[in-house]
Amino acid sequence: MSSRAAGILLHPTSLPGRFGIGDLGPEAEHFLEWAAAAGQRLWQVLPTGPTAYLNSPYGSLSAFAGNPLLISPEELVEDGFLPASALKTLPGFPHDHVEFEAVIPWKEALLRQSWAHFQSHATPAARVGLETFRTSPQQTDWLPDFALFVALMRKHDSKHWNEWPADLAHRRAAALSAARRELADEIAFQEYVQFLFFRQWTRLKHHANELGIQIFGDIPIYVAFQCADVWAHQSLFALDADGNPLTVAGVPPDAFSDDGQRWGNPLYRWDRMAETDYAWWIARIGMSFRLADVVRIDHFRGFAGFWEVPAHHETALNGRWVTGPGLPVFEAIRKAYGDLAIVAEDLGVITEDVRELLTGTGFPGMKVLQFAFGEIDSEYLPHRHIPNSVVYTGTHDNDTTRGWFRSLGTAETERVLAYIGGSSQTIEWDLIRAAYTSVADRVVVPLQDILGLGNQARLNMPGLAAGNWAWRATRRQLRAPLQERLRRLAELTGRLASPP
Repeated sequence: MSSRAAGILLHPTSLPGRFGIGDLGPEAEHFLEWAAAAGQRLWQVLPTGPTAYLNSPYGSLSAFAGNPLLISPEELVEDGFLPASALKTLPGFPHDHVEFEAVIPWKEALLRQSWAHFQSHATPAARVGLETFRTSPQQTDWLPDFALFVALMRKHDSKHWNEWPADLAHRRAAALSAARRELADEIAFQEYVQFLFFRQWTRLKHHANELGIQIFGDIPIYVAFQCADVWAHQSLFALDADGNPLTVAGVPPDAFSDDGQRWGNPLYRWDRMAETDYAWWIARIGMSFRLADVVRIDHFRGFAGFWEVPAHHETALNGRWVTGPGLPVFEAIRKAYGDLAIVAEDLGVITEDVRELLTGTGFPGMKVLQFAFGEIDSEYLPHRHIPNSVVYTGTHDNDTTRGWFRSLGTAETERVLAYIGGSSQTIEWDLIRAAYTSVADRVVVPLQDILGLGNQARLNMPGLAAGNWAWRATRRQLRAPLQERLRRLAELTGRLASPP
């Protein structure tokens, strides 16, 4: 495969469909076929774990499990795991955004109906498939803890794990054994849901790869406090004796927030990670490459140095920089797996130690064109790009290009138009062309920019407590003229799979 490639950023929840949220079924296959015909060779997604607080893909209940909301009802019927009658009458879901408060209970009820149907009607081959999944070495290091964690969370009204009875919070063997017996039915259901997710994801990834498209995944550097991994591996996190975080993650004041961002994720005990030769991270990377062909590591700068915030502080304003683990993590990963297609999200406050770490790993970094016009000769401008990088018009944390452009002041607006040579009427495609013609090996464009949408289609606004992650595309927006335009641009800039 040529090193030059183009792709689309679109999280699966934003796919079209009639079930209230995008999923891994026929609409995902249609999108991949549309993208392949448009000359695209990458599909970038956000983290695919089970979401919890505020429905954020970056706040998952597990670093290993899959999101039940992405399971396709249509494929459940096709596989014989759900009666077709279950989909005859649907709630009146909107088509252009996700109403999580309506989708979540409906999808859970549907999955429980599927589990009951499976128990009564599954073929011997399907039952063997589930048991093989449950007992595979690929699952045994995380699935039992995850399934028990979710079962316990449900029993204890979604309270944080350190508010459970002490024997369970501290994982005493007798208490865990008793809980596994008591909650066996719920545990079996949770394992079944993960079986469905991985079955469908594997099928969709195979379809993408057959079309010449690589899946481009995403690993958040941190995990949520309320997740199976923190509960199961408490010694690897900065917690007190009661399981409360001592310090939490965030970033200092920046363009997004005057007080910085207090993310609240518990910080790693990197000294203890090192004692295991980073085994947990190695397992996490391994899982990520089961799901994807290329993986972006979010907040890469946290491996060089991270912003540590005392847990009792309400903002990130009074945090401090702490030296991160550096290159040894990635040396351990390379020792385990060899060279992997990892991309470093090297955005934010980038200091010399971050640049040195990026150079030491050899990973490509990111160039975001929306960041390029705040100063003269910015390193994000196309003439400053290098081949070993990925260029974006914007990311999931940015406004759409049209929304971004409308928000600029006069001086920056003039600088954009003077550099790009376009107009305010065509700004998103002018930026897309600039990205495609960059020397960067890979270019990825959010679907919203390809569609020319304004800020009503923004997916996430960092620091906003609610209202994120809801935008969805519709089938009719994936039009042939856009497909042809993308393909022609990929052809002109050497990003097609093979020259004509």
